Amino acid sequence: MSLPTTVLSPTTTVLIVNGYTIESGADLRDADLRDADLSGADLANTDLANADLSGAKLANAELPGANLPGANLPGANLANADLSGVNLTGANLTNADLSGANLRYANLRYANLRYANLRYANLSGANLSGADLANANLGGATMPDGTIRP
Repeated sequence: MSLPTTVLSPTTTVLIVNGYTIESGADLRDADLRDADLSGADLANTDLANADLSGAKLANAELPGANLPGANLPGANLANADLSGVNLTGANLTNADLSGANLRYANLRYANLRYANLRYANLSGANLSGADLANANLGGATMPDGTIRP
């Protein structure tokens, strides 16, 4: 993995990671971003379908409206990330840290959330149909129906 390069322009900050331009709305389908440090990055409306983000650091990242169906995110750190309205259909989030994440209206159909940390995550209005939540930590999480887990 190469170290990220930061390119500054008058209007935005762009990261270059493993040869990929990381910015809001980018087409990163099938990208290899394993172990990438994208903490705090603006990835709103980015297409990350089938991307490999295993072990990636996405804490505090902005991903509202992002497209991640089939994405591979085992062990990824998405703590306090904004994932509102994201499409994570069939994504692998095994052992991912989603503590405090905003997942309002996220599509998590058939997602693998085994052993994921969802403490204090906001899942209001999220679609969890067919999702595997075995051994996931949901303490304090706001569930799709608005109830809060003890």
